[in-house]
Amino acid sequence: MGIKNEDSVMSTVMSTKKTAADDKKATTIVANDPDDLKGTLKRIGGSQSDHWNNILVNQTIRTLWIKHSDKETQDQQCSATVAALIGIGPKDELEGMIAAQLLAAHNAAMECYRRAMLGEQTFEGRRENLGQANKLSRTYAVLLDALNHHRGKGQQKVTVEHVHVHSGGQAVVGMVETPGGGCQPKSKEQPHAIAFAPGIEMSSANPERSTVPSTSDAERSLPDARRNVTRRPEE
Repeated sequence: MGIKNEDSVMSTVMSTKKTAADDKKATTIVANDPDDLKGTLKRIGGSQSDHWNNILVNQTIRTLWIKHSDKETQDQQCSATVAALIGIGPKDELEGMIAAQLLAAHNAAMECYRRAMLGEQTFEGRRENLGQANKLSRTYAVLLDALNHHRGKGQQKVTVEHVHVHSGGQAVVGMVETPGGGCQPKSKEQPHAIAFAPGIEMSSANPERSTVPSTSDAERSLPDARRNVTRRPEE
């Protein structure tokens, strides 16, 4: 009986080792040929790979609070999430990730705001939820700024190296509004020229000036520094 028990124990150990060895087998991942990528769902995730687009939209949908939603409401929430991604319109995978995080931050912030406004909510609970909502809202603003910066919508810097001001003119660096609205177009001959705006004249390099009297090197007599003082007679 003891030998049989040892054999059964050994067989159990061997079977366990086989299972562990089976788990260590390498997983084969097949990569699609970039030329074969259709990109049918690129409007959602910004990628030519629909596998990526499907994963991204499912990750975004999982950030929804659907615990108390019925089937019809859940369908509306999922459709609205897909529509929001299409509305943001990611052009590449990076923009797709930022768009998904924008929606996730929005959903989480709105849920915190909702919980803070519950009638039976305690003061501590309301303060905590409002604090978390405030952090999420600021995260949303940072993500939006990053998306705009990536798309080239950030603040532009104009560097002016040479400005030539002629007599009777005024150079204005920036946008110049015309009486009819809009900006004055540049001339075809000088597409790089700065727009001209009439106004107060500025002094040019060679201004016409009126003569002003000045001192010369001629010798002149100076008044006597000593004065004759009449003294009063003593009484």
